[in-house]
Amino acid sequence: MDLDRRTLLALASTAAATPALAQAVDPTETIKLWPGRPPGALAALPREVITDRTPTSGFQDRYVTGIGEPLLTVFRPARPNGAACVIAPGGGYIRVVIDKEGFEIARRLAESGVTSFVLRYRLPAEGWASPSDTPLQDAQRAVRLVRAAAPRYGVDPARVAFMGCSAGGHLAASLATGYGRSVYAPVDDADRLSARPDLSALLYPVIDMSRPHAHGGSRTALLGPAPSPQAEAAYSPHRQVTAETPPTFLVHAADDHSVPVENSLNYLSALHAAKVPAEAHIFEEGGHGFGIYLARGKPAHAWPDLFLAWAARRGWLKTA
Repeated sequence: MDLDRRTLLALASTAAATPALAQAVDPTETIKLWPGRPPGALAALPREVITDRTPTSGFQDRYVTGIGEPLLTVFRPARPNGAACVIAPGGGYIRVVIDKEGFEIARRLAESGVTSFVLRYRLPAEGWASPSDTPLQDAQRAVRLVRAAAPRYGVDPARVAFMGCSAGGHLAASLATGYGRSVYAPVDDADRLSARPDLSALLYPVIDMSRPHAHGGSRTALLGPAPSPQAEAAYSPHRQVTAETPPTFLVHAADDHSVPVENSLNYLSALHAAKVPAEAHIFEEGGHGFGIYLARGKPAHAWPDLFLAWAARRGWLKTA
């Protein structure tokens, strides 16, 4: 969607003051998730709006709402090594923060040879027949489409990871534990493929939908203002972990005042109980929503290298 003239002028001014912004050019290659209207669409699709916070944030920082046509933005590495990663940004299930938790992570992974796909998933409260399952529909479909298109992107269909931040981390964990759930009717041959990620990576994830550890905004957006205990349990991924949950990498900061670190700790405990391989890094400092840019100068800034080293040990990231 085109930004208005005032926003473009503000962005150009900020980019001139911050040279790194001028280099952050968006890829033009995208993949539409659904061939027609997405599952559960009502009479009118939401109208997409991109809000640019760059002038006030001081770094490239946009979010998307009104997502009626979910898509993947493709980041092709100069030297692909066969690994692929779908990235689900956060935003409390009321927006999708595409830069600091999407595009900048995709660029970092692409530098290491990983073909990356940033998922612009639908938001549950924007008018869908099954709101609580709407993001999961898009996550399952995204993994299947990446596998279906593996030859086109030079991707090994057995090396497809899924990474999520904050509410996107809840989506990643929901996919890791619910990849086999039937949440939409198949639409083409891609839906014959598995939606199970080969690796799962969760950055400061929302996990628990029950108090006191729930993130209130994500909980309300996904389940409504007064969910039943049964709904809270069904949509709390740490309660759904099995031995088939994919190996998982977790990152959280102990000083996260938005999503308590207990969300990651409880998920790690469930993985350990199910004997699922997992690695967790709990940093003393970092806060919430740090991505890569906002973690600079803090211990949490090490997480991309730690993830890639772990992924290489798991055989997902092939190194020379």
